[in-house]
Amino acid sequence: MSDALRCSFPVLGVAAWSGTGKTTLLEQLLPLLREKGLSVAVIKHAHHQFDVDQPGKDSYKLRSAGATPMLIASRQRFALMQETPGQEEPNLAYLLTLMAPHHPDLMIVEGFKAWPIPKLVLYRDGIGDPAILCDEWVQAAALTAEPPVALRPSVARLDLNNCEEIARWVSEWADQQRRTLA
Repeated sequence: MSDALRCSFPVLGVAAWSGTGKTTLLEQLLPLLREKGLSVAVIKHAHHQFDVDQPGKDSYKLRSAGATPMLIASRQRFALMQETPGQEEPNLAYLLTLMAPHHPDLMIVEGFKAWPIPKLVLYRDGIGDPAILCDEWVQAAALTAEPPVALRPSVARLDLNNCEEIARWVSEWADQQRRTLA
């Protein structure tokens, strides 16, 4: 994981400690980015076992019987479920390849703090280790107060409570990245 991941679309990690409000911010941010004309895909890291299927449903029964992967589709959506026995952590590089056919304008990755990807770090006083702000991949820090550690001069400082400001920064950053990738 020492080298940057290479993708045909911009990838921005949203990193923060649990309880900071990553998902809440993204719920507000995604509609604003869509209004700006961006197609945004999201990969979310889960630190626990989860299931998008329900016991008793046919898709659950087929997956439990050994279908791998299992794709269920309707007029409104589809879901691809893949068992990953023995895998300690998801491989972000592989997950990004799964998203490439969708050609997003921007890929937001929630979590995956340790991966070498550009990051927007969210930080609230008293929640987690402020060293998260010192990661060499931090492009911007959205804060609720003065940073508890010195930010690199290149790191944009944003107000965590101003979603419009964050959306503007993300949109401009994604535009710049797409020009670089072109």
